[in-house]
Amino acid sequence: MPMYQNGEVDPAVKALEARQDEIMRKLYELKAAVEGLAKTVTTPDADLDLTVSSSLSSQSSSSTTFKDTADLDTLLGKDLGALRDIVINANPAQPPLTLLVLHSLLCQRYRVLSTVHVHSSVTSVPPQLMSCLGPRHADSYARQLFQLGFTLIWKDVSKLQMKFSVQNMCPIEGEANVARFLFKLLAPYPSDPALATLVDSWVDTAFFQLAEGSAKERAAVLRTLNSSLGRNPWLAGPEFSLADIACYCCVLQSGPASSTPTNVQRWLKSCENLGHFRPAKLLLQ
Repeated sequence: MPMYQNGEVDPAVKALEARQDEIMRKLYELKAAVEGLAKTVTTPDADLDLTVSSSLSSQSSSSTTFKDTADLDTLLGKDLGALRDIVINANPAQPPLTLLVLHSLLCQRYRVLSTVHVHSSVTSVPPQLMSCLGPRHADSYARQLFQLGFTLIWKDVSKLQMKFSVQNMCPIEGEANVARFLFKLLAPYPSDPALATLVDSWVDTAFFQLAEGSAKERAAVLRTLNSSLGRNPWLAGPEFSLADIACYCCVLQSGPASSTPTNVQRWLKSCENLGHFRPAKLLLQ
């Protein structure tokens, strides 16, 4: 390498190296964009028109939220070099708050490449929805660094849809069902059938009565929540579960937290103290 007599590198050489690094970075970005297009043309969403953001969260692989952990290879198949992509279609008029919470938890457990797209069926999307999965990461072009892809597509759909394996998997429809799938990537469902049924019952109650029910139904659910939370810190007993995620999001969507009963307010604060609910709460402000 050419140097001056005092041992310093020639500035022209430095500039050439910097230019070469920039070219390589752009080539990796182009490769990532081509891989993304190759993925989308195998789905009904081939007419994506805008990539908004990509982010990486690479935190500790352990989580204090759950006692048991899920094995990604067991649940999604052995990683043979291709990034395992979860693709979700959601209507911007009905932001899926539970999925934002679960995305935050997934980022704590795995190295997640998070990407937001806008489908051509949608004319405009508020800025907070464009950045709901976090800012673009400098390494987003290097897909081999990630364990899981999380692609959120804002699209004009009547029901939220999710695909994981586009070749051999039918879409999963409905926020509750997609939430169940994603939660199993974090921790197994309770082995006790009665406890698993209780979790599922709370999830259904959240989406069908809190989110979609009448004012009378919502009031009844809040009373039941208050009673249950007077006996246990979490809805399914001593452990935090999907029931808490679903009910938290639907409670906030149904009205101001200040109007909820005492035990429910205490439980809402306990959820927020975990930190994973921040993305959902920000969308409601």
